[in-house]
Amino acid sequence: MNCYAWLSLLLTLGHLWPCLPSMQNHNTHKMNQPFATLQRVKRGWVWSQFFVLEEQILTEPLYVGQLKSDADKHDDTFKYILTGDGAGSIFTIDEYTGTIHVTQKLDREEKPFYTLRAQAINRNTQLPVEPESEFIIKVQDINDQEPKFLDGPYEATVPEMSPEGTSVIQVTATDGDDPAYGNSARLLYSILQGQPYFSVEPKTGVIRISSQMDRETKEQYFVIIQAKDMVGQMGGFSGTATVTINLSDINDNKPIFQQKFYYMNISEAAPVGSTIGKIMAEDSDIGENAAMNYVIEGEESLVFDIITNNETQEGIVLLKETVDFESKRRYSVRVKAINRQMDDHFMKEGPFEDTTIIKISVEDADEPPVFTSQNYMMEIAEGATNGSFVGVITARDPDNANSPIRYSIVHSTYLKRLFSINAHNGTIIITKLLDRETAAWHNITVTATEMRNPEQVSEVTVYVQVLDVNDHAPEFPEHYEIYVCENARSGQLIQTISAVDKDDSVEGHHFYFTLAQEATSNSNFTVRDNQGEPIWSIQTFNVSLSKTQIQTSRL
Repeated sequence: MNCYAWLSLLLTLGHLWPCLPSMQNHNTHKMNQPFATLQRVKRGWVWSQFFVLEEQILTEPLYVGQLKSDADKHDDTFKYILTGDGAGSIFTIDEYTGTIHVTQKLDREEKPFYTLRAQAINRNTQLPVEPESEFIIKVQDINDQEPKFLDGPYEATVPEMSPEGTSVIQVTATDGDDPAYGNSARLLYSILQGQPYFSVEPKTGVIRISSQMDRETKEQYFVIIQAKDMVGQMGGFSGTATVTINLSDINDNKPIFQQKFYYMNISEAAPVGSTIGKIMAEDSDIGENAAMNYVIEGEESLVFDIITNNETQEGIVLLKETVDFESKRRYSVRVKAINRQMDDHFMKEGPFEDTTIIKISVEDADEPPVFTSQNYMMEIAEGATNGSFVGVITARDPDNANSPIRYSIVHSTYLKRLFSINAHNGTIIITKLLDRETAAWHNITVTATEMRNPEQVSEVTVYVQVLDVNDHAPEFPEHYEIYVCENARSGQLIQTISAVDKDDSVEGHHFYFTLAQEATSNSNFTVRDNQGEPIWSIQTFNVSLSKTQIQTSRL
């Protein structure tokens, strides 16, 4: 009998030992026969629970146990029959003695037990001498399975600087051995790689932080966990799993400028909104924790602005108001970088900000001439003689070079015939008589050009008003032809007449009307003023009417 057979027999005897006295009452003559744990007053089956150790390599059938009836007289009249799981293939029975053998290697992880049925019949009558009964052969476990981590790969994330004892993740291994028998499936966890920053609870597999870690130093750790069966004892099987642990960022670093001073230049000719330069404060954090705003402090914030490039976190310095080299050539701009996100845990360490100075130099640019006024208003009376003075415009070179200025009238050939400007001093005169009734206003465009740099040109508009003089007599707007009935009454209104004057009057025109000299001898008609309106009326009645002329003059 090989070692596996002896081990199987010992296991069987171990389970039957408490029942040996009662069993000996039935089988005192043969100690190697199966023992019954169930006794009957009358005849019945006699057997114990059967076990077969798994993974036995068999060179011959291995004894499992014996089935027998207490009515068997050992005269070969009883025949034992076995049916059920594996009967005839895996398990065989001696039909005379009832002994059972296993013929194949069994694997508990594939099938932990076999259910069979036993029957005893009389060979002569073929009638059953015992009722058919069911029994189980259990496959006994041995430690042949190693622990396995089935839920891997494992990956977890924990905030940097987390305190000791913080739970990170739980890993679980499984063992295919029988958990109800021995220690084959009882696991113990240990850490092979990852100390001193991590530890694992031996019974639960919970990984915890054992030392604070800084993401800016190292942001990823590979922890190897071992699970060993037999409660970690020598000879047990083991399995390992790698856990990738990432440290997430918290805002534990403030922005820091790499330079205390930055130097930039801007031309005085640069328009508002021009980019002057870029600065950047470095923050070891990432994502939102590294996002920052830049702020300009003091009066310089009226002249300059700074915005943040949200992708690069650079501060872009912009021109907010135009600068003048001749007025101010240098600016000292104080800029502060401030984190947008603040971690309450680190607030007590002070504000998360840093300050630097930007030295901005204004560069001189050749600027065009500047007029002393945005536009000019001038007056001259109509009828003034050629060469009469209209006015003077003045422009200057704002640069230090102070270039001489040349003036000219542009954009209109017609105006050039009416006006002339002195190219050196900007004096405007008329070159042709002006008539207010033809044009009361003239809009002249004058240019000022630097003589040393003709590309620098400025324009200004000069509005010239022509003042009125009384150079036009009143006129009747139409020819009046008047008819009157011969029976018209004295004083009856027969016509209202009016007059116009091309000249201008501040208080409005008021005309004086009189009859022409040839009509004054005729007393049949009179003319009188009617609140500013002339009235043509009959002074006396005369059947015979004659034509009358009227004269008018300005009062």
